[in-house]
Amino acid sequence: QVQLVESGGGLVQAGGSLRLSCAASGRTFPFYVMGWFSQAPGEEREFVAAIDRSGGRTYYADSVKGRFTISRDNAKNTVYLRMNSLKSEDTAVYYCAASFAWGSYTAASFGSWGQGTQVTVSS
Repeated sequence: QVQLVESGGGLVQAGGSLRLSCAASGRTFPFYVMGWFSQAPGEEREFVAAIDRSGGRTYYADSVKGRFTISRDNAKNTVYLRMNSLKSEDTAVYYCAASFAWGSYTAASFGSWGQGTQVTVSS
């Protein structure tokens, strides 16, 4: 399994921006589909965005389309989530995750997870 470590979370005002990073260990990173999920207190973990192995295809939850951008740098073993126009409802712990399969965006489809990074948006 790949080891994942997120960073970049913090406190931001509504309308602001953050960029999350997720660094992966090992040489297998380019073989993984990567995703971002969010989990608010008392809620289930929800899909946010995914990117395929080459970075050529992306997929987003409707709630973040046009505001968030997922990208990856396979040379740096890193996946990013650029978050713009943040809203109070974006407040959650954000997790990056790795999967071998493109096209399934449930948490159960992703086998490796990071520890999460907190994003808090103040209104």
